[in-house]
Amino acid sequence: MKKHITMSVVALILLSGCATNEGPQYSGQSYSQIKQYEIGTVLEERPVVITDNGNGAFFGALIGAVLGSTMGMGSGKTLSTLGGGIGGYYAGKEIAKANGDELTVKLDNGEHVVVVVKGKIFHAGDRVKIIKDGNKVAEVSKVE
Repeated sequence: MKKHITMSVVALILLSGCATNEGPQYSGQSYSQIKQYEIGTVLEERPVVITDNGNGAFFGALIGAVLGSTMGMGSGKTLSTLGGGIGGYYAGKEIAKANGDELTVKLDNGEHVVVVVKGKIFHAGDRVKIIKDGNKVAEVSKVE
């Protein structure tokens, strides 16, 4: 059983390197749909913290429980599994947090919008292109 788990983890690590990490990410359902975009000027930006969407906590708890189950015997094994799951949950939740910016943008059509972007640095006065995927922001990039 442990051999199968180890082989699965190795396979996941190897397969995760197949795609490049350059550019925006689109879901398998939305990549072929027509996107719309708006151009505008950043009026104000402020740093924000984007919390975990649940994936980090879930995978942290799962990994923590699996690792905890390898320790102890009898009721000690049960307690270490439970403790590993709880510790992994909190660790995964914290690790999955990301820094971002909340941007107030005046679009060229005169409308004002607020968008939150992950991990990019924008400043007041920057010209930006906001690509929309339906009612969601797919990407925000600087316009040169």
